[in-house]
Amino acid sequence: MQKYKILIASALIVFTLSALTSRVFRSESETKVQKAETAVTTADKAPRNTKDSHLYESRQKDLQIALNAYFKKAIANGDVVGAGVSIVKGDSIMISEGFGRKNSVESSTVNGETVFRLGSLSKGFAGMLAANIKDEGKINWTDRVSDYLPEFELGDGSNTKNVTLANILSHTSGTPYHSYTNLVEAGLPLNDIAKRFKEVMPISKPGIMYSYQNAMFALCGEMMKKATGKKINTLLDDRFFKPLEMCTTTTNFETLTHELNIAMPHVRIRNGWRAAHIRDNYYNAIAAGGISSNAHDMGRWMRFLLGHNPEIMKSSAIGEAFNPFIEISGHSKYYQRWPGHTRSYYGFGWRIHKFTEGDATYEKTIWHHGGSVNNYRNEIAVYPEADLGICVLLNNNSPIAKTVIPDLYEIVKKVYKEEEATTRKML
Repeated sequence: MQKYKILIASALIVFTLSALTSRVFRSESETKVQKAETAVTTADKAPRNTKDSHLYESRQKDLQIALNAYFKKAIANGDVVGAGVSIVKGDSIMISEGFGRKNSVESSTVNGETVFRLGSLSKGFAGMLAANIKDEGKINWTDRVSDYLPEFELGDGSNTKNVTLANILSHTSGTPYHSYTNLVEAGLPLNDIAKRFKEVMPISKPGIMYSYQNAMFALCGEMMKKATGKKINTLLDDRFFKPLEMCTTTTNFETLTHELNIAMPHVRIRNGWRAAHIRDNYYNAIAAGGISSNAHDMGRWMRFLLGHNPEIMKSSAIGEAFNPFIEISGHSKYYQRWPGHTRSYYGFGWRIHKFTEGDATYEKTIWHHGGSVNNYRNEIAVYPEADLGICVLLNNNSPIAKTVIPDLYEIVKKVYKEEEATTRKML
């Protein structure tokens, strides 16, 4: 009898301990799920007010329908293989979706989390990072490159000492178009490339002429490293990617090769597009073209640029990267043929366009950049007056890249005008 009592008591103890353990683990699991859900729902910032929420959902649905039609046509025409698209309006990521396929010979489709290489959209991150570090007082636009990189020379001594951070971020150092881009693509370290600029004959004094660069631009990363003691990868992670929860945005080739949800680059063939290999170029020059991301993360980036994360960076500091530093002359560039375009400038890692709409004489602004690397082709445009951002990531060098920004801008305008008209009628 005593044995049975002992057995029953032991069983009760085991059962009690098991129940308590189960409860603890269930509690931890529920907490983790709740945190994950919070990370997703707070990212899009949907309105809480019932009326505003209904309008938000209606606009989101109309945008989705219009974008589906637009990209369905582009894919059917053979212009697009796959696209990641994000649209931000105000504090909300209205769209972060995918269209088409990640690989032309497979059935897997692009979604909002599919990764693309950004190419020169990386320059916008570098310019904003420089503005962030300047706001801390650790670097200045007028700082000379040679003070941070003693091995750097460009032409003679008088020319060298006048090349500043502002010059390399705005493509006004005086170097010929795309100087030493071949060395960047060959994978040479930036310090070695910096030494070679002494062999380059400048085409103008610093600050006078706009001449697009990759190698020269990328030196800003080395300057920021000297100013802070941290590599540009770490600076981008700590100051932007982590606080903005841009969890899939990366700056190294090794991580990219292990990414499962990735859009493969494509090259043109006679009957369409063929998937190509992902290359490791520009990871020696991250500031110029070494960042990878997806539609949803780019939505968070644009929301930040519009000033909706003041806890991370003040609008006044953000605005410094968008100050027009040099005018881009001529009318031959694709963005200079956008509807209503009047003039273009380059700031620090960004193009700044002025345009008018309809009969209005008042000029509006676009902060813009295009990107092309490894057969990816991308576009980003932020309309500060409209509190609007549009980003399109493409895994082929699509002909629609030159017009996709104004095309989607018109779609957004139409959706919002129709919704506003419907709302007025209901009132």
